[in-house]
Amino acid sequence: MQYRRLGKTDLTVSTVAFGVWSVSTGWWGKVEKDDATKLLRAALDQGITLFDTADTYAEGYGEEILKEAFAKRRKEVVLGTKFGYDIHAPREGHQRERPQKWDAAFIRKACEESLRRLGTDYIDLYQLHNPRLDAIRSDEVFETLDKLKAEGKIRHHGTALGPDIGWKAEGDASMAERKAPVMQIIYSIIEQQPARYFFPTAREHQTGLLARVPHASEILTDEFVNKAKVEFDPSDHRAHRRQQWLDTAFKKREKALFVARETGRTLAQAAIQFCLAEPLIASVLPNIVHHAQLNEFAAGADVPPISRDEVNELFRLYDEEFAALGTIQPQRA
Repeated sequence: MQYRRLGKTDLTVSTVAFGVWSVSTGWWGKVEKDDATKLLRAALDQGITLFDTADTYAEGYGEEILKEAFAKRRKEVVLGTKFGYDIHAPREGHQRERPQKWDAAFIRKACEESLRRLGTDYIDLYQLHNPRLDAIRSDEVFETLDKLKAEGKIRHHGTALGPDIGWKAEGDASMAERKAPVMQIIYSIIEQQPARYFFPTAREHQTGLLARVPHASEILTDEFVNKAKVEFDPSDHRAHRRQQWLDTAFKKREKALFVARETGRTLAQAAIQFCLAEPLIASVLPNIVHHAQLNEFAAGADVPPISRDEVNELFRLYDEEFAALGTIQPQRA
């Protein structure tokens, strides 16, 4: 495993991290609690130190499971969680967003509840979860976060853009206006924007970046290679991908396979190395639901890095040939 400093913070994190939503929400296929706990512990044993969750993942279960896994190993892990959604409010439909709240009292309450569920007295990285521009420009939000930091309840704060691709204004405001030390974005070989748009500003402000969904709903792995048609259970988060998106994504995948042929990397590992080719991306958050994925993805930190020539060719493919195949935005979760 390799490690990088997360932007200007004093946090050092593994270049491959663990996004806890995949084993807590059931949106990526149901994972039983015992299996999830074993998987989380195995990840730490393989050198993964950053575990990213949120209070809204299964109404707090995504935090509770980390307490279950690491109660005796707290100092070995970097815990990131998120806030902003009222997890006690009803959700209107499967995978629909709950209402958001950003007042000081709500943030304090959310933080205290996360600390309790995580079984810790401090959170390493406390992130605004899918904030809109008004939340990022709210002095009340950041004054409250600064107070929580001064009290020792959080070490650092940042923003996690989403839930889908986009949010350029929010990203710009996070880095340039709020000087957020950390920002989480979507980035992959076939979904390069607006991440690449953010890179110059991130370099200017030394914003530490976390890249999620590096495998684009597992298109950039070998999971579906031998399947004539890709179908997901309705409860699976990937079921929101339209067939047209999938068909186009597989065509893009074919053009990118050169980064895996005779290189000493699998395509999934090449996808991780593509993200890590940007130095300000401190860590990549693949979706891990079983041990074979864990083994392959964790090893992705140590395979031969992608060269600048390979990165430039992938940029060219995205700008020229991928565009010709059509840009089909996935439906929002």
